Amino acid sequence: MQYRLIKKNGDEISPLGFGAMRLPLKNGKIDRIKARKLIFKAIDNGVNFIDTAYLYGDSETFLGEILTPEVRSKVNICTKLPSINVRKYDDMENFLNEQLKRLNIDCIDYYLIHAVDLKTINRLLKRDLIKFINKAKSDGKIKNIGFSYHGPKEEFEIVVDRYDWDVVMVQYNYFDENVQASMEGIEYAASKGLGIFVMEPLKGGILAGKMPKDAEDIFKKANPDKSNAQWAMQWVLNNRNVTCVLSGMNSFEQLEENLAIANETTPLSMSFEEMETVELVKRVMRNSLKINCSTCGYCMPCPQGVNIPECIKIYNEKYLFDHKGLFNQSFVDYYQYVGGIMGNSGNAGKCNACGKCLRKCPQKLDIILELEKVKKEFEFPGVNYALSFVRHVGFPIYKYFVKILNC
Repeated sequence: MQYRLIKKNGDEISPLGFGAMRLPLKNGKIDRIKARKLIFKAIDNGVNFIDTAYLYGDSETFLGEILTPEVRSKVNICTKLPSINVRKYDDMENFLNEQLKRLNIDCIDYYLIHAVDLKTINRLLKRDLIKFINKAKSDGKIKNIGFSYHGPKEEFEIVVDRYDWDVVMVQYNYFDENVQASMEGIEYAASKGLGIFVMEPLKGGILAGKMPKDAEDIFKKANPDKSNAQWAMQWVLNNRNVTCVLSGMNSFEQLEENLAIANETTPLSMSFEEMETVELVKRVMRNSLKINCSTCGYCMPCPQGVNIPECIKIYNEKYLFDHKGLFNQSFVDYYQYVGGIMGNSGNAGKCNACGKCLRKCPQKLDIILELEKVKKEFEFPGVNYALSFVRHVGFPIYKYFVKILNC
């Protein structure tokens, strides 16, 4: 694996980083056995950067359990200060100390201010963010400081100039090339020597899985042996300013494919014809994708129990794959996964427009409006009452008969 240099600090980082937000689950919790094997295999194959955050559920604690001193010496640990929860200076110190305890380490290699835009950074600066950073560094609790950016591209360079950062983390993929930081913003940060870490290279899996037929045909005509994930990951790693691409891998197949891509892709290695192929696919995708959501989950949890990412994902898939007919596949998926048929109610109709999700969204989507579209597409008058009946009467009866038949 060819490591990439961060000019600001001299660190050499693997082009593939392990994103610990989407670790494999079992019964709703981290599958500790499988996740440990995945992470250790990644490290054994040269991955030396692991990214987590305070808000990623039990991720920090899990990493603290498995990263023994021997393993710890092989990797850089990155985690994030939950900026949304910071109300005063003491909050920053308290969060950092708690994270050190969770991770079972004395010093964090890369500490990022989470989900930053210009308004957020200005608010934190008024609460003595710089004092906090300088003290944390002098106390030996953090080595490098940066931020993960979730604002408009027009503000990115301003935030970069607010402090002498070491690294930045941005959303960047061929579909969202000019969302958030944009290519120009990435070049600006790189010109200052900052490390550039990329999140959502596959746009929450949208660019890796099944695509509209027209898009699939373009890729297969150009190279029938290359997967959709390969095209997307190579496009990001082709950028000479990108230090590391973070991937939330939860299967060995994903890990092995991403390791192969990272090993074979060097900066500026894609041909002009390959770049043109990606551009054509992007145009097709833009014509099909209705809501520009990466399913990152920052909008969650919803106070009303709406599964916002899944609702939008299913809505997008209806148009991406041109599902037609009254009881099409998307309609079935909606009621199976969020409609409550299986007891997991999170349908869009439960939204009461409280607005708590709006300020959390990195894409700045009008989630309330988008959920209204989802509701109109899939739901009918009285659906919540009908679903309640199915959950409390119909589904238990169904399970009873299945039990009887299996006796």
